[in-house]
Amino acid sequence: MNITEPFRPLRVGVAGSGFAASFHWDNFPEYGVELVGVTSVRAERREEFAAKRNTKAFESVEAMLPHIDVLDICTPPSSHGEYIEAAAKFGVHVIVEKPFTGFYGSPETNSKSTMLRAVVDECKRLRDVVRTGGINLGYAENFVYAPSIQKEREIIEKTNAQILRMVGEESHSGSHSPVYGIWSVQGGGSLIAKGCHPLGAILYLKRKEGLARNGKPIRPAAVSARTHSITKLPAFEDKGFLRTKYHDTEDYSFLHLIFDDGTVADITASELVLGGVYDFVEVFANNHRTRCKMSPVSVVDVYSPSHAEFKDLNLVEKITSNEGWIPASPDEGWSNGQVKELQDFLKAFRTGKPPESDLDLAIDITLTLYAGYVSADDKGREARVPILA
Repeated sequence: MNITEPFRPLRVGVAGSGFAASFHWDNFPEYGVELVGVTSVRAERREEFAAKRNTKAFESVEAMLPHIDVLDICTPPSSHGEYIEAAAKFGVHVIVEKPFTGFYGSPETNSKSTMLRAVVDECKRLRDVVRTGGINLGYAENFVYAPSIQKEREIIEKTNAQILRMVGEESHSGSHSPVYGIWSVQGGGSLIAKGCHPLGAILYLKRKEGLARNGKPIRPAAVSARTHSITKLPAFEDKGFLRTKYHDTEDYSFLHLIFDDGTVADITASELVLGGVYDFVEVFANNHRTRCKMSPVSVVDVYSPSHAEFKDLNLVEKITSNEGWIPASPDEGWSNGQVKELQDFLKAFRTGKPPESDLDLAIDITLTLYAGYVSADDKGREARVPILA
């Protein structure tokens, strides 16, 4: 499709009707984009989403593809590969939410090594599908575009810094999605669903360091990991504040990563944290140290004597009460990178250049996480991260 005319809007269709779809829809720029419509497997959900936003509801992705230049995939992970392939065959560019892809069989009948081998094959297949289709793909890892991460990227590039160690975390009290916690839909638990965020930013920064210092990315080499199901322990006392409905996935994970230059990073992800989302990346370099805060970013503090007063306001993601002092997010799409993410993707689709968060980064994140599952299955023994040829 020819989308190089300077004033023709890019036609975007959204697949999915949940939280991610809503967040993307609200953060697309007003200029240069035409939001064509939405599709979702459940007819009532897509009709409700479309009616609320005065747009068209399509019966399927296939029905929407002839009318769009960009498919924004915000569906459960098990459908990502199918929709990427459909879009590529139609010559439609792709934005895909995390995780990029995964293994969607049962963890009870498939070893983690089997899963990793299957994911390697799937990543190769999707890479070939994207290349053959001549499309561009934006991997929706908003951490990459958070202002704090982009400032750290600038510091690394301008000072020729060497990163020695990084630490990152994404945790909260548990997803609201009814399918979260089911491996066959999500492809894993906390490690892949939450650990992907700080891991994505960490891999991105090491890529940028390598390109700035040596002209080639620094890549993940090996991992040691552990995963646990804390809320399933017999001794766990449920006070009703944490989600506990996990069918066959973990609710806590820790991953130690070694890069091919010998430097390291540590990533924690869990469903065991109250008080809203807890996420950050901290960088320890040979010439500086940076604490990258994601959300909430301390800009405005709001006080309410009663939860009922602010019950319909989204002040902080995943917080359970709007009572008392709240470090509110004045513009969550800015502070967590969503706005810049979508702007970068649209620019990439117009110019033909890869976005900052691209297909290669998506594949590295995915393979690192599944190597983590292999390690965790072997009680933390080091596992190599596959690199696609």
